[in-house]
Amino acid sequence: MEAALDAFALLSFGDAGWGDEMASGLAVTAALALATLPGGLVIGFLLALAKQSSDRLLFHSANIYTTIFRGLPELLTLFLVYFGVNALLQSIAESSGVVDLALSRFQSGMIALGLVFSAFASEVFLSAFRAIPKGQYEGANALGLGKFATMRLVIFPQLVRIALPGLSNLWMILLKDTALVSVIGLEEILRQAQIASRVTREPFLFFGTAILLYLILTLASSVAIGGIERWSKRGEAAR
Repeated sequence: MEAALDAFALLSFGDAGWGDEMASGLAVTAALALATLPGGLVIGFLLALAKQSSDRLLFHSANIYTTIFRGLPELLTLFLVYFGVNALLQSIAESSGVVDLALSRFQSGMIALGLVFSAFASEVFLSAFRAIPKGQYEGANALGLGKFATMRLVIFPQLVRIALPGLSNLWMILLKDTALVSVIGLEEILRQAQIASRVTREPFLFFGTAILLYLILTLASSVAIGGIERWSKRGEAAR
């Protein structure tokens, strides 16, 4: 009973507990993943288009990009962005006289995770493109639709439905990969749990709380993804 009361006190909100810090870490983790997602999806989609292009420069550039960022460990990509890009920006700032030209921890994490996410998302989109029969393009052409209208009205709705399971898996991986950003000092869930466990000497309590918070994010994501899947299949259900 006493141990439970102590744990409750340590996880309470206010000056006496660490509840505020853990909640702040949860918000930072969710914000980082959500901020990374749109850019990763857009770049991944454009890479998939480039991989189907007849332009050899676009084709090879997209393949080089995905080979690099699918092959590098995520942690190394994070270090390259946080230390490498910031060192480059610092030299530019010193030579041009601009002050405070640097990426924050949050921006570095968002860029690094976005690079990795987009590389894997491009393969998901590319597989989805290949799963759409060529007859869909021919039918749209026969109706007099241009390339943009064909993509928007015919191909893209099918692409979303086909790519959704793969993209859902990538989103779950992205949520877990946000923990890597703790190594550069961004105070997300894992970083806050590390600080709290070091100060209070209660690692089991705070790392256990971190596990629960990640599970909450995963369960919320599963519910949201289920809703998106039902929405994407609404036409099929009607048939």
